[in-house]
Amino acid sequence: MATSRRFTPPLAYLTAFEAVARHGSVTDAARELDLTQSAVSRQIQKLEAQVGGVLFERDRKRLHLTAQGASYARDIRAALAQIQTATIALQSNPDGGALNLASLPSFGTHWLAPRLPGFLSAHPGITLNMSTRLVAFDFADESFHAAIVHGQGNWPRTGQLKLWDEQMLAVAAPELLAQGAVTDLPRLQLETRPNAWADWFAAHNLPQPGKPAMVVDQFGTMLRAAQAGLGVALMPDYLVAQEIQAGSLIELPQARPVSIGAYFLIWPERGGDYPALVAFRDWLQTASATRFTL
Repeated sequence: MATSRRFTPPLAYLTAFEAVARHGSVTDAARELDLTQSAVSRQIQKLEAQVGGVLFERDRKRLHLTAQGASYARDIRAALAQIQTATIALQSNPDGGALNLASLPSFGTHWLAPRLPGFLSAHPGITLNMSTRLVAFDFADESFHAAIVHGQGNWPRTGQLKLWDEQMLAVAAPELLAQGAVTDLPRLQLETRPNAWADWFAAHNLPQPGKPAMVVDQFGTMLRAAQAGLGVALMPDYLVAQEIQAGSLIELPQARPVSIGAYFLIWPERGGDYPALVAFRDWLQTASATRFTL
């Protein structure tokens, strides 16, 4: 059923509103939009009249979003980003669709990228744009269709596909492991897994450790540091399978894997039926079922 146009403000009103909401200033928004201040002010006034509510509180020369305005700005920003993404996708790939994906750096580099040729050859009309993200973000503030993340599955306002539980292995270079017990060896820690070693020691009924010898921001860096003998590393099994097989890293004797989270594909709850995402999600579900096989 068609929606009445009285519920759809003109795009000019929404663009002006989003710019003022972002800058907190009519002057700055007008400069960005190449409009006069009075033109931007009139558009905001007309938008407030149409929605029947106050979107900004005036404080001298600054504008502050009301609670209603902040909620509306988040939704409008996401809608404008979607329009922009759709336009870029149509221009760059008129016969298919673009999929903007955020991924954890090591996951994207070491697991996903080597498998993507299979997906792209099966879906030649899809253009995949992949960026890395180490920290949480809001889909409303980004133009991503989906993201691969690590955690416990507690991301509000998203659809989710669990890929697999992360199994962490304690590994070290052979020459380092020969120097003593794990409690006496230097440890490497990932910045985004601050409690990983505490969980590992608790699971093995060992005394809680002191500070790590080195903290790094990516698994790729920690992998190379472990191979260089700089410390014992807790690494996901899929990232060190080849190194263990080659003998450059060895699992700690009598140690067992510890799970401290899982990998998920997530997407905005209103964007789950986007065709390029549906194709990628179906492929990823199959690929993750045999995650050690290329």
